[in-house]
Amino acid sequence: MGSQSLQELLVTVATPIPKFRNLAELIDRLGGVPLDRIRMNPPPGTATVEDVVEIEAHEDRFCELVDGVLVEKTMGYFESEIAVLLAAALVQFVRKHDLGVVTGEGGMILFPRNQVLIPDIAFAGWNRFPDGEIPDDPVPEIVPDLAVEVLSASNSTGEMSRKLREYFEAGVRLVWYVDPVAKVVTVYTSQSRSKVVPLDGTLDGGKVLPGFALPVREIFAFRKPRGTKNGRKGKR
Repeated sequence: MGSQSLQELLVTVATPIPKFRNLAELIDRLGGVPLDRIRMNPPPGTATVEDVVEIEAHEDRFCELVDGVLVEKTMGYFESEIAVLLAAALVQFVRKHDLGVVTGEGGMILFPRNQVLIPDIAFAGWNRFPDGEIPDDPVPEIVPDLAVEVLSASNSTGEMSRKLREYFEAGVRLVWYVDPVAKVVTVYTSQSRSKVVPLDGTLDGGKVLPGFALPVREIFAFRKPRGTKNGRKGKR
Protein backbone atom coordinates (compact mmCIF):
# COMPACT_ATOMS: atom_id res chain seq x y z
CA MET A 1 0.00 0.00 0.00
CA GLY A 2 3.07 2.22 0.41
CA SER A 3 2.36 5.77 1.51
CA GLN A 4 -1.24 5.69 0.28
CA SER A 5 -3.59 6.74 3.05
CA LEU A 6 -6.77 4.85 3.95
CA GLN A 7 -8.84 7.74 2.62
CA GLU A 8 -7.02 7.65 -0.73
CA LEU A 9 -7.47 3.89 -0.91
CA LEU A 10 -11.21 4.19 -0.24
CA VAL A 11 -11.53 6.83 -2.98
CA THR A 12 -9.73 4.54 -5.41
CA VAL A 13 -11.93 1.58 -4.52
CA ALA A 14 -15.13 3.66 -4.62
CA THR A 15 -14.26 5.11 -8.02
CA PRO A 16 -13.80 2.25 -10.50
CA ILE A 17 -11.65 3.14 -13.49
CA PRO A 18 -13.55 2.61 -16.76
CA LYS A 19 -12.16 0.22 -19.34
CA PHE A 20 -12.04 1.51 -22.87
CA ARG A 21 -12.63 -1.10 -25.54
CA ASN A 22 -10.82 0.87 -28.22
CA LEU A 23 -9.20 4.20 -28.99
CA ALA A 24 -12.37 5.63 -30.52
CA GLU A 25 -14.26 5.02 -27.29
CA LEU A 26 -11.51 6.75 -25.33
CA ILE A 27 -11.45 9.80 -27.60
CA ASP A 28 -15.23 10.04 -27.43
CA ARG A 29 -15.19 9.98 -23.62
CA LEU A 30 -12.63 12.78 -23.51
CA GLY A 31 -14.64 14.92 -25.91
CA GLY A 32 -12.45 14.65 -29.00
CA VAL A 33 -9.29 16.19 -27.58
CA PRO A 34 -6.27 16.09 -29.94
CA LEU A 35 -4.31 12.85 -29.68
CA ASP A 36 -1.07 14.65 -28.81
CA ARG A 37 -2.63 15.80 -25.53
CA ILE A 38 -3.40 12.27 -24.31
CA ARG A 39 -0.64 10.72 -22.21
CA MET A 40 0.08 7.04 -22.87
CA ASN A 41 2.25 6.54 -19.79
CA PRO A 42 0.75 5.42 -17.52
CA PRO A 43 -1.66 3.60 -19.85
CA PRO A 44 -5.03 5.35 -20.29
CA GLY A 45 -7.44 4.27 -17.59
CA THR A 46 -4.75 3.59 -14.96
CA ALA A 47 -3.44 7.08 -14.11
CA THR A 48 -3.88 8.52 -10.62
CA VAL A 49 -3.71 11.85 -8.83
CA GLU A 50 -0.15 10.96 -7.83
CA ASP A 51 0.80 10.82 -11.52
CA VAL A 52 -0.58 14.34 -12.01
CA VAL A 53 1.59 15.60 -9.14
CA GLU A 54 4.70 13.76 -10.36
CA ILE A 55 4.46 15.13 -13.90
CA GLU A 56 4.05 18.69 -12.66
CA ALA A 57 6.99 18.31 -10.29
CA HIS A 58 9.43 16.68 -12.69
CA GLU A 59 8.34 17.88 -16.13
CA ASP A 60 6.76 21.24 -15.28
CA ARG A 61 3.68 20.21 -17.26
CA PHE A 62 0.08 20.23 -16.12
CA CYS A 63 -2.27 17.33 -16.82
CA GLU A 64 -5.93 16.92 -16.03
CA LEU A 65 -7.13 13.50 -14.90
CA VAL A 66 -10.28 12.18 -16.55
CA ASP A 67 -11.41 8.64 -15.76
CA GLY A 68 -7.85 7.51 -15.17
CA VAL A 69 -6.55 9.23 -18.32
CA LEU A 70 -3.98 12.02 -18.29
CA VAL A 71 -4.86 14.88 -20.64
CA GLU A 72 -2.24 17.60 -21.02
CA LYS A 73 -3.44 21.11 -20.30
CA THR A 74 -2.23 23.55 -22.93
CA MET A 75 -2.35 27.33 -23.03
CA GLY A 76 -0.64 29.65 -25.49
CA TYR A 77 0.99 32.98 -24.78
CA PHE A 78 -2.02 34.92 -26.07
CA GLU A 79 -4.51 32.97 -23.97
CA SER A 80 -2.29 33.30 -20.90
CA GLU A 81 -2.22 37.08 -21.25
CA ILE A 82 -6.02 37.16 -21.32
CA ALA A 83 -6.22 34.92 -18.25
CA VAL A 84 -3.80 37.18 -16.36
CA LEU A 85 -5.78 40.33 -17.17
CA LEU A 86 -9.05 38.76 -16.01
CA ALA A 87 -7.48 37.14 -12.96
CA ALA A 88 -5.96 40.47 -11.90
CA ALA A 89 -9.40 42.10 -11.88
CA LEU A 90 -10.86 39.20 -9.91
CA VAL A 91 -8.04 39.19 -7.36
CA GLN A 92 -8.42 42.92 -6.78
CA PHE A 93 -12.17 42.58 -6.17
CA VAL A 94 -11.98 39.41 -4.06
CA ARG A 95 -9.21 40.74 -1.82
CA LYS A 96 -10.88 44.11 -1.37
CA HIS A 97 -13.99 42.40 0.01
CA ASP A 98 -12.16 39.44 1.61
CA LEU A 99 -14.33 36.91 -0.24
CA GLY A 100 -12.02 33.94 -0.71
CA VAL A 101 -9.25 32.69 -2.98
CA VAL A 102 -8.49 33.17 -6.69
CA THR A 103 -6.19 30.69 -8.42
CA GLY A 104 -4.60 30.72 -11.86
CA GLU A 105 -3.78 28.36 -14.69
CA GLY A 106 -1.61 26.13 -12.48
CA GLY A 107 -4.25 25.57 -9.81
CA MET A 108 -4.87 21.81 -9.87
CA ILE A 109 -8.13 20.83 -8.16
CA LEU A 110 -9.42 17.40 -7.14
CA PHE A 111 -13.08 17.05 -8.13
CA PRO A 112 -15.52 14.25 -7.28
CA ARG A 113 -15.01 10.84 -8.93
CA ASN A 114 -11.23 11.29 -8.54
CA GLN A 115 -11.04 13.74 -11.45
CA VAL A 116 -8.43 16.50 -11.58
CA LEU A 117 -9.41 19.64 -13.44
CA ILE A 118 -7.36 22.82 -13.89
CA PRO A 119 -9.48 25.88 -14.67
CA ASP A 120 -7.49 28.75 -16.13
CA ILE A 121 -8.94 30.83 -13.28
CA ALA A 122 -10.99 29.71 -10.29
CA PHE A 123 -12.61 31.47 -7.37
CA ALA A 124 -13.57 29.67 -4.17
CA GLY A 125 -15.35 31.49 -1.34
CA TRP A 126 -14.14 31.13 2.23
CA ASN A 127 -17.02 28.78 2.98
CA ARG A 128 -15.32 26.22 0.73
CA PHE A 129 -12.35 26.03 3.12
CA PRO A 130 -12.69 24.19 6.43
CA ASP A 131 -11.81 26.56 9.29
CA GLY A 132 -10.96 29.20 6.68
CA GLU A 133 -7.53 27.68 6.06
CA ILE A 134 -6.01 27.18 2.61
CA PRO A 135 -4.71 23.59 2.29
CA ASP A 136 -1.09 22.98 1.31
CA ASP A 137 -2.03 19.88 -0.69
CA PRO A 138 -0.77 20.25 -4.31
CA VAL A 139 -4.18 19.02 -5.54
CA PRO A 140 -6.71 20.05 -2.89
CA GLU A 141 -10.25 18.72 -2.90
CA ILE A 142 -12.09 22.03 -3.27
CA VAL A 143 -15.03 22.74 -5.54
CA PRO A 144 -14.73 26.37 -6.69
CA ASP A 145 -17.70 28.71 -6.98
CA LEU A 146 -16.44 30.09 -10.30
CA ALA A 147 -14.43 28.33 -13.02
CA VAL A 148 -13.02 30.22 -16.00
CA GLU A 149 -11.67 28.70 -19.20
CA VAL A 150 -9.87 30.69 -21.90
CA LEU A 151 -10.51 28.79 -25.12
CA SER A 152 -7.61 27.82 -27.36
CA ALA A 153 -7.23 26.07 -30.71
CA SER A 154 -6.63 22.70 -29.02
CA ASN A 155 -9.94 22.80 -27.13
CA SER A 156 -12.59 20.79 -28.95
CA THR A 157 -16.30 21.53 -28.59
CA GLY A 158 -16.79 18.11 -27.06
CA GLU A 159 -14.07 18.68 -24.47
CA MET A 160 -15.55 21.96 -23.33
CA SER A 161 -19.03 20.43 -23.15
CA ARG A 162 -17.64 17.61 -21.01
CA LYS A 163 -15.86 20.03 -18.69
CA LEU A 164 -18.97 22.17 -18.39
CA ARG A 165 -20.95 19.11 -17.30
CA GLU A 166 -18.26 18.05 -14.83
CA TYR A 167 -18.06 21.53 -13.32
CA PHE A 168 -21.77 21.81 -12.61
CA GLU A 169 -22.16 18.20 -11.48
CA ALA A 170 -19.42 18.88 -8.92
CA GLY A 171 -21.19 21.96 -7.55
CA VAL A 172 -19.54 24.86 -9.38
CA ARG A 173 -22.04 27.71 -9.45
CA LEU A 174 -20.76 29.82 -12.33
CA VAL A 175 -18.62 29.12 -15.41
CA TRP A 176 -17.13 31.60 -17.87
CA TYR A 177 -15.80 30.55 -21.28
CA VAL A 178 -13.64 33.32 -22.73
CA ASP A 179 -13.29 33.23 -26.52
CA PRO A 180 -10.19 35.19 -27.70
CA VAL A 181 -11.14 34.83 -31.38
CA ALA A 182 -14.74 36.07 -31.18
CA LYS A 183 -13.82 38.38 -28.26
CA VAL A 184 -16.87 37.37 -26.24
CA VAL A 185 -17.47 35.67 -22.90
CA THR A 186 -20.14 32.99 -22.55
CA VAL A 187 -21.55 32.94 -19.03
CA TYR A 188 -23.06 29.68 -17.78
CA THR A 189 -25.21 29.52 -14.66
CA SER A 190 -26.07 25.89 -15.39
CA GLN A 191 -25.39 23.36 -18.13
CA SER A 192 -28.46 24.52 -20.03
CA ARG A 193 -28.58 28.21 -19.17
CA SER A 194 -26.10 30.65 -20.66
CA LYS A 195 -25.70 34.09 -22.18
CA VAL A 196 -23.07 35.63 -24.41
CA VAL A 197 -21.53 38.91 -23.28
CA PRO A 198 -20.21 40.78 -26.34
CA LEU A 199 -17.12 42.96 -26.66
CA ASP A 200 -19.07 46.11 -25.82
CA GLY A 201 -20.82 44.44 -22.87
CA THR A 202 -19.98 44.13 -19.18
CA LEU A 203 -19.11 40.90 -17.41
CA ASP A 204 -20.59 40.67 -13.92
CA GLY A 205 -20.23 38.25 -11.03
CA GLY A 206 -23.92 37.47 -10.67
CA LYS A 207 -24.88 35.80 -7.40
CA VAL A 208 -21.38 34.37 -6.98
CA LEU A 209 -19.52 37.69 -6.94
CA PRO A 210 -22.19 40.38 -6.52
CA GLY A 211 -20.85 43.80 -7.33
CA PHE A 212 -18.07 42.60 -9.62
CA ALA A 213 -18.22 44.24 -13.04
CA LEU A 214 -15.65 44.36 -15.83
CA PRO A 215 -16.08 45.63 -19.39
CA VAL A 216 -15.33 42.74 -21.72
CA ARG A 217 -13.25 45.09 -23.84
CA GLU A 218 -10.74 45.36 -20.98
CA ILE A 219 -10.12 41.60 -21.05
CA PHE A 220 -8.85 41.94 -24.61
CA ALA A 221 -7.14 45.31 -24.09
CA PHE A 222 -3.68 44.58 -25.43
CA ARG A 223 -1.40 47.56 -25.68
CA LYS A 224 1.58 47.96 -28.00
CA PRO A 225 4.73 49.74 -26.78
CA ARG A 226 5.32 53.25 -27.97
CA GLY A 227 7.19 53.51 -31.24
CA THR A 228 5.71 50.31 -32.64
CA LYS A 229 3.69 49.67 -35.73
CA ASN A 230 1.90 46.40 -36.40
CA GLY A 231 3.80 44.80 -33.57
CA ARG A 232 7.25 45.88 -34.83
CA LYS A 233 9.43 48.76 -33.75
CA GLY A 234 9.07 51.71 -36.04
CA LYS A 235 11.96 53.56 -37.65
CA ARG A 236 13.43 56.49 -35.80
